[in-house]
Amino acid sequence: MTKRVAAIDCGTNSLRLLIADIDVAGRQLSDVERRMEIVRLGQGVDATGRLAPEALERTLRALADYAADIRTAGATAIRMVATSATRDASNAADFSSGVQRTLGIAPEVITGRDEARLSFAGATAELAGTAGSAVRPEPPYLVVDIGGGSTEFVLGGNEAVTGADPTAISVDIGCVRLTERYLHGDPPTREQVDAATADIDRVLADVAASVPVKEACTLVGVAGSVTTVTAIALGLPTYDPSRTHHARVSAETVATVTELLLGQTHEQRAAIGALHPGRIDVIGAGALVLNRIMRRFGFTEMVASEHDILDGIAWSIAADA
Repeated sequence: MTKRVAAIDCGTNSLRLLIADIDVAGRQLSDVERRMEIVRLGQGVDATGRLAPEALERTLRALADYAADIRTAGATAIRMVATSATRDASNAADFSSGVQRTLGIAPEVITGRDEARLSFAGATAELAGTAGSAVRPEPPYLVVDIGGGSTEFVLGGNEAVTGADPTAISVDIGCVRLTERYLHGDPPTREQVDAATADIDRVLADVAASVPVKEACTLVGVAGSVTTVTAIALGLPTYDPSRTHHARVSAETVATVTELLLGQTHEQRAAIGALHPGRIDVIGAGALVLNRIMRRFGFTEMVASEHDILDGIAWSIAADA
């Protein structure tokens, strides 16, 4: 039996909607609609500890459009998840009440570990379907979700098959947070990049102490920083998720793209056709996080996935409905 559900992921940088038809028994998810708006809800949260009024206004305005789409599509169940920026904000109640008025349900402000597990479920649900393929990504997988305020690491096999609980950690490095802390130049100075790198490397030491990443056979990268780096690495003239989904990118290529982005001005990055305007100022930091992860843990390549926490949220709704 197919269920039509609506999943919303509200992160530090973007607000995303997935309306999907899900066949739980057949493990099939079919998109009805996907949308993404850069709302930058986490604007200034790292420095102030509060959600800015203009960021709240942008987010709720975009959410009202999503609510209209959900009604038109006839989704029977909705789940909205809010992540890093909302966890960190002292005025998160203002956001929650605005969502309740706009969408009719309260957002779930989830923990970093829950965020990681949902990302893992979304990124790996379809990998079981490639069993027997010569190019099948081999488990165990390390799924890395580079967000605006935090990055999640999840290690596991295909949990849809094994039912095992993956090992997960969420850490406070993300493309918006690092840009606001360090990368102020246009382009950033070497001293700024070195400071951001030192912060990333310090956090990755904590990751290594908590998650046995050396057990992973495949690095799976998800979310906008990863897929944008992938699109640039592939030389795409415009962003094309059908090309980036399950594309493989070498560590050497990631390093080259990272150096390119960190060496460019805002105007030069804006000329990249595959780069969303809302990511122009933060993509260098996102690429730097990915590059340091691959170097620190010795991955020679990454598999990019367009399916992530948003798909994990949709699967969770269908399973509970």
